[in-house]
Amino acid sequence: MTRILVVRLGALGDFVLSFGPFAAIRAQHPNAEITLLTTAPFAGLAASCPWFDHVIVDARPRLWNPVGLWRLARSLRGFDFVYDLQTSGRSSKYFFLAGRPRWSGIAPGCSHPQSDPAREVLHTIERQRDQLRIAGIVEFPRPDLGWLTAMPAPDLPERFALLVPGAASSRPAKRWPVQNFAEIAVILQARGLVPVIVGAAAEAPIAAIIQAACPESVDLTGRTRIEALFPIAARASLAVGNDTGPMHIAAAMACPCVVLFSADSDPALTAPRAPDGGWPVTLRETNLADLPVQRVAAALP
Repeated sequence: MTRILVVRLGALGDFVLSFGPFAAIRAQHPNAEITLLTTAPFAGLAASCPWFDHVIVDARPRLWNPVGLWRLARSLRGFDFVYDLQTSGRSSKYFFLAGRPRWSGIAPGCSHPQSDPAREVLHTIERQRDQLRIAGIVEFPRPDLGWLTAMPAPDLPERFALLVPGAASSRPAKRWPVQNFAEIAVILQARGLVPVIVGAAAEAPIAAIIQAACPESVDLTGRTRIEALFPIAARASLAVGNDTGPMHIAAAMACPCVVLFSADSDPALTAPRAPDGGWPVTLRETNLADLPVQRVAAALP
């Protein structure tokens, strides 16, 4: 049996944007044994995916951890072909740990290199499709995401909107001021939509500020697994948030989205995308503090 390895380590938004390539690889190799190499935060979601037979967790061993590197090298060996969808400096080094198998990516000396510098100006979806075409995959079926709506999720009001006010703590410039999210929550409530705040546990203080302004809002920060966000997003009337993972989930579930960008990231390269490839509404200001509430409110579907 043909053994295929797919490498996708993170982050959450990047993982979600790879659903299409995951499905295309499975369609290209329907009878192969396909393994995904990913990181611990995404192992649970990956294990539920219909595209993989096995999931390996990359512990990301340091260079001075020879035992960890040996274990990683063992897990990378024995595959007939590797699709490196991470295409980072780290994942490219895995080409050598794996024994230089047939490899799609940017690793020096690999068999199917995506070496055109234009890859750096393509959105993740188009860049990965170009990479897969070089490796012989030319069909990109729309991925069936029905399995995600069957995930367990908390009970929520009949009509609600998602608020995603957080972002990675290491990138504070990606955050629209929380007071502005509080105003949007009040606007949504006035329109008959209960604001539902999602994010990591560390974002609970942000949710508390929003709830102080809009007591009717629901705080789910730190209370849902990644998998539960998919059925929640599928039911939401709309989603408003910063350029961060949960907004990619909302877009993937065809939820109408308004995504807020600062100069810290470029929507042309990393914006969330719908299952059919469609783009969400994106609003961008060099400094997100300069993005007025009225402009965001006017963009709400």
